[in-house]
Amino acid sequence: MGELKRTPIFPAYNTKTVDFGGWEMPVQFIGIKDEHHATREKAGLFDVSHMGEILVEGSDSETFLQKLLTNDVSKVSVNQAQYTIMCYEDGGTVDDLIVYKLDDNKYLLVVNAANTKKDFEWIEKHVEGSVEVSNVSDQFVQLALQGPKAEPILQALTDDDLSEIKFFRFKQDVAFKGVNHTAIVSRTGYTGEDGFEIYIDQASGLELWNAILEAGKDDGVTPVGLGARDTLRFEANLALYGQELSKDITPIEAGLGFAVKVKKDSDFNGKVVLKDQKENGPKRKLVGIEMLDKGIPRHGYEVFKEGEPVGFVTSGTQSPTLGKNVGLALVKTELANEGELLDIQVRKRTLQAKVVPTPFYKRK
Repeated sequence: MGELKRTPIFPAYNTKTVDFGGWEMPVQFIGIKDEHHATREKAGLFDVSHMGEILVEGSDSETFLQKLLTNDVSKVSVNQAQYTIMCYEDGGTVDDLIVYKLDDNKYLLVVNAANTKKDFEWIEKHVEGSVEVSNVSDQFVQLALQGPKAEPILQALTDDDLSEIKFFRFKQDVAFKGVNHTAIVSRTGYTGEDGFEIYIDQASGLELWNAILEAGKDDGVTPVGLGARDTLRFEANLALYGQELSKDITPIEAGLGFAVKVKKDSDFNGKVVLKDQKENGPKRKLVGIEMLDKGIPRHGYEVFKEGEPVGFVTSGTQSPTLGKNVGLALVKTELANEGELLDIQVRKRTLQAKVVPTPFYKRK
């Protein structure tokens, strides 16, 4: 464990940790299902400081990002965020990320923890024009407060009106009572619930973590580990890099065509392949599956139709919200129809499943 990186929140964990992409992170605090339900019904507090932050600035920043990313950065205004993807020339995925437009010619890219080094090197390699790129991950603590009570809990700590922050918008320089540094507060998250992601100087991270838990104790806020973070994002059909997306899976195959703007003028990596997939349809599609036989579909399990291999499971679990065994699977497009019966190889058994709509959970 000695070589693993620790976030500034580590001293507050007081629970078992595991190696997660080179970081020493907690799987659970009070139990995965309890943390899952607390986030759906009240509020969950996540330490996501292991995520990477990359600053892109300079007069050619927008032009550069238009060539680097699949979404249309020109549509993003200051204090707005955008979900987007970096691809290889063959359409496979380098990473999915969120771009925050901090100012004209100044953007913060928030990337997946295990990909930070790879992403930074990829971005640096493609720099053109008057652009400066810096890996500022060590400067930030990132906390996520998610759930129906997230806003009133966080509002108790600041005089800034958080109700003014709309979905995928953010405020800069938000001050919190008793906390030294100001923060970026965005209405984003990875759970399918309303809530915020907060970026603050690493020196004030632990202070803010403790302040949120104290402010939300009467509202049932609980710290949440990696286990429930995964079941929450899975139910909401939010992609996880390395499972729904990878160097071998394109964003179109993963059902993320909304973030791939093939009609924008800029030629970004993979545009030719992704344009073809968008216009003519990919050969594989990501679908939701519900088990009809007893068993849980896990990442990597093979999918069959009439004895022939037709795909594989990308994610699967027993959904705490639905109480059903469900999964996501990448299968041949002709089998991606609601109600289609498929067979999942679960260890030595072949179990039946059916294709169902996603997301499995949608906030009312």
